[in-house]
Amino acid sequence: MEKEKTGFIKRIDQKAESKGSKIALLWQFTKFLVVSLLTTGVQLLLVNILFFALKDFKPGLPNFLNAIFSETSVGAGNNNWGYVLPFFLSNFVANTIGYFLNRSKTFRSDAPWWHFVVYIVVLFSLILFATWLQGIVANGLLSTDIEFFKKLAPTIAAMVAGTLQFIVLFPLQKYVLLREKKGE
Repeated sequence: MEKEKTGFIKRIDQKAESKGSKIALLWQFTKFLVVSLLTTGVQLLLVNILFFALKDFKPGLPNFLNAIFSETSVGAGNNNWGYVLPFFLSNFVANTIGYFLNRSKTFRSDAPWWHFVVYIVVLFSLILFATWLQGIVANGLLSTDIEFFKKLAPTIAAMVAGTLQFIVLFPLQKYVLLREKKGE
């Protein structure tokens, strides 16, 4: 009898599952981490491109966002679309890519389409918070006299927010939105 052809990751998935639920969970966590590192690369590239491309784009934010991204929290002159959009857009694009990679590779899920809608709602809220947090971190780094921190401010800020998102998104996807296909 010919051995069924399976992909490299699928074979590791099967081997991990045969070792028990704790090893399978550790393997899923590892895959989630790898996807997160990949999406972090996408996010860091985008945030830096957008941050410097939009630094002179200064239209004001609507009142509800202006309250969140006040000059007190994100720094003087930073409560505008040119400052907020790079963090928000890079985060949204990277996490959307991550969702679909995790859906197919990490959790092998057949989650219905409306789970993605729920994910987008949660992600929107998480990104608003993370964007605010990135603003505070970046503002703090930009206000130092250390040129190294000034140049890496958006990168460091995105990494801090990314860590927070990792802590929220793994259990959300694993236990709520992207449960594994039945029978696998």
